[in-house]
Amino acid sequence: MQKNVTIRPALASECKDILHFITQLAIYEKLEHEVVATEEILKKNLFGENKSAEVLFLEENGVKAGFALFFQSFSTFLGLPGIYLEDLFVLPEHRGKGYGKKLLAFLAKTAVDRGCGRLEWSVLDWNKPAIDFYLSVGSKPMDEWTVHRMTGENLKKFAALS
Repeated sequence: MQKNVTIRPALASECKDILHFITQLAIYEKLEHEVVATEEILKKNLFGENKSAEVLFLEENGVKAGFALFFQSFSTFLGLPGIYLEDLFVLPEHRGKGYGKKLLAFLAKTAVDRGCGRLEWSVLDWNKPAIDFYLSVGSKPMDEWTVHRMTGENLKKFAALS
């Protein structure tokens, strides 16, 4: 059977599917205990008045096989916007078909079309299949940078200092 593969923006009515992909990614990354997102939270923040990010679905014959969640960033050094890829995930039963590469190439084209100066993402140090894939498409690790994060009570305590 000929595969019909499409990539399209997610709809607000698909928050259940978005949450499913987020949960499946979290399980793969052994971080499912960190997922607190709900369909309502996603709907508000992805499709509401002040949307924070965008979601793409890759479909094979109308079946969702992969997704990417991304948002606009900005490079002060370039003076240009960028795209930050928060999550890219292809369901296990659809891997090995080049769908991750298709999603990433679609995002690269989106970045170019929007006049962005870069496309960036993070990858877990232990995720060798993902690292190998990203290197194979020409990405360069930013070894001299360490990601820092402030969340929860630490974020609230520090914010109270302002």
